[in-house]
Amino acid sequence: MIYRAEQLKDKLPTLSEEEKVALLATNGMLVKRPILILDDIVLVGFKEAEWKEALKL
Repeated sequence: MIYRAEQLKDKLPTLSEEEKVALLATNGMLVKRPILILDDIVLVGFKEAEWKEALKL
C-alpha cells in the first residue's frame, strides 16, 4: 500500500543506492517478509519449495 501511495515504482529508478537504503530503513513495511538468511543463501518472501530445498526438509 505504501509502495503504491508513494508512487515508488516511478521514483525508484531515479533514487541513488543510499536513498533506496534510507527509504527501506525508515519504513519496514517496504521490506518483503519473511527473510531467511543462511550461510550461503538468502530467501526473501515465502515460496514453500525454495524454503524446503534451502532447509533440506
